[in-house]
Amino acid sequence: MPRSRKEQVSLEDTPYYHCVARCVRRAFLCGDDPITGNSYEHRRGWIETRLLFLASVFSIDICAYAVMSNHLHVVLHVDAEKAKSWSTLEVLQRWHTLHKGTMFTQRYVRGENLPNYAVVLAETIAETYRQRLMDISWFMKELNEPIARRANFEDNCTGHFWEGRFKSQALLDEAALMACMAYVDLNPLRARMSKTPEDSDFTSVKKRVTSAKRKHQPKTLYPFVGNPKKDMPKGLPFKLTDYLELIDMTGRIIREDKRGSIDASLLPILKRLNISSENWLCIATEFEKRTGGVVGKEQSIAHFCESNQRQRKPNRQKRQLLN
Repeated sequence: MPRSRKEQVSLEDTPYYHCVARCVRRAFLCGDDPITGNSYEHRRGWIETRLLFLASVFSIDICAYAVMSNHLHVVLHVDAEKAKSWSTLEVLQRWHTLHKGTMFTQRYVRGENLPNYAVVLAETIAETYRQRLMDISWFMKELNEPIARRANFEDNCTGHFWEGRFKSQALLDEAALMACMAYVDLNPLRARMSKTPEDSDFTSVKKRVTSAKRKHQPKTLYPFVGNPKKDMPKGLPFKLTDYLELIDMTGRIIREDKRGSIDASLLPILKRLNISSENWLCIATEFEKRTGGVVGKEQSIAHFCESNQRQRKPNRQKRQLLN
């Protein structure tokens, strides 16, 4: 039996999650359909635009993403503290960009005079919305449902477009987070959809490289803020230059169809995270196959299982990939 989403997400253990949504029928998001001859390349733009828009509404940041032919990868960071800091008005304004809300919430946002019971009701509803705006399931729902309706309308059909449940993986430590991000950013190269990371359309790595050339980071993505230190600002605990160098080197090996090792001495990010060079290519290209619903080092997974009362631990071979 699959675990409920509440059992898979534990913000006390980690705010980082890798989510994958796949099409359930033969309707591609991009490329040419060999049967009908139709092109669905434009649908990748639908998803990217919607994804980045939702990041501006939810208290959920996007660390990495890749829109593939019939599935989507996204690495998310849930910022619960940010959501809790919003006022009732800000919560309602954010939610109303997605849905109409109720008569009371609409009047509250307009600043109309309301009786006490109506104010209390609007504030209570706002608390429900606040929880939704930091919920991964609601984020994926708000991403997938509009795309499904739009694609079904275009295809002149009804029924499911996405699989019923999106897959999620808890990323428990920095090594798991970095490995998963690299796996996502390198997906188009592995699928031979592009020749270089910076040419991979509808990916976070292309957006980051484009911004880096202009000497800034994209506002729509969770920023790199450098290696962990005291009074660290919010962001990814890596140096952007280290990450891009790692992606470039790994991408060259994948593109040349080689399985050679990477000299870890040239990549300080691998040394700091204690990931052996011989394991790096494996986890960067086969992350989903080699990992389970919880990803991290041995100690991280043991703590997660204990705190969440999990009896069955992930396969030892999978755990050791990050050790």
